[in-house]
Amino acid sequence: MSLKLVVFDVDGCMTNGDISYDSNGNEIKTFNVKDGLGIVTLHKMDIKTAIITGRNSQIVANRVKELGITYIYQGVKKKIEKLNEIIHKEGLKYSEVAYIGDDINDVPVLSVVGYSFAPSDALPYAKDAAKVVLHKSGGKGAVREMIEILLRECDLKERFVSHWV
Repeated sequence: MSLKLVVFDVDGCMTNGDISYDSNGNEIKTFNVKDGLGIVTLHKMDIKTAIITGRNSQIVANRVKELGITYIYQGVKKKIEKLNEIIHKEGLKYSEVAYIGDDINDVPVLSVVGYSFAPSDALPYAKDAAKVVLHKSGGKGAVREMIEILLRECDLKERFVSHWV
């Protein structure tokens, strides 16, 4: 199978799912730097990326800009609809898409894409729908673990490494 697009849920996948606020009411999220390097390298390999998340957050918009993620959809109730928009726009097939999700709202996407993943601390709905349940938890390297698996399955590891070594 060919990999053309990698799509991420945010809370519980790119972060640990906690929502923290400082004393001024500012939201705080923590992202994993190894996940970020993996995402940036996918772009160097001409693999597009997207975020489809149920919440709205300026922090996520900032992270998307920093990493150069191709598509961002926040405040989404039905994630499959946004995935279908991207697939149509890019002329892709579900089999060319990877997705990571951790909760019940991710199940429709996890069920149709070619490569589907759930972090180790995902809820059972997502774990049951995903083809691969990762060893790492959300925000603690699950995204990078997913990318490493994709690189092996799609025979892209050497190409990935060549961008840095």
